[in-house]
Amino acid sequence: MLVEHSVKDQLASHLRDAVVRMRSGEADMQKIVNERQYRRLVDYLEQTTGTVVLGGRHDDASISIEPTIVVDPAPTDAVMQDEIFGPLLPIIGIDNADTAVDFINRRPKPLAFYVFAGSLSVARGLVRSVPAGGAVINHVAMHCLVPTLPFGGVGPSGMGAYHGRWGFETFSHRKAVLTKTTRPDLRLVYPPYGDFATKVLRRLF
Repeated sequence: MLVEHSVKDQLASHLRDAVVRMRSGEADMQKIVNERQYRRLVDYLEQTTGTVVLGGRHDDASISIEPTIVVDPAPTDAVMQDEIFGPLLPIIGIDNADTAVDFINRRPKPLAFYVFAGSLSVARGLVRSVPAGGAVINHVAMHCLVPTLPFGGVGPSGMGAYHGRWGFETFSHRKAVLTKTTRPDLRLVYPPYGDFATKVLRRLF
């Protein structure tokens, strides 16, 4: 998550409160799917240069991790290099929207891009500036639930899209077939090419 410095601390505080409120009555730890993925996530936590402002605890016996917020990890930290697929949220402070665009576009193209902004024109400008598989303004992940929108990636995040017509086209093969009549069959299209044929073909192609 990229957020302007002026509201970074406030956002982190609100996120802490929201996690506590939304998980009221739930277990403190979040179970991870298997040992390998658990160890990968724990390594991210143990190696990060960022500040853990919520959570951070983990339990080997139950392969569980607390929902965790990490503020200002280095862009080179593993938690910022790989897809997380776990209850870890890195937050990085930036100067402005242009800085965010530069930060994102220096990295592999994302599968999804989520923009939160009070100005719709600013949000749309950001969406236009960042190549991504899909984008959502003022929410997250909802685009993959809309069957009339194509869902897929671009570049390293994946090729093609599915849902509705796009899924049919992605998983179908268009066979290109060209049929030429036997006549006329102009001699000048075949070698050897004389001066006249060369001039004609250059003009055509």
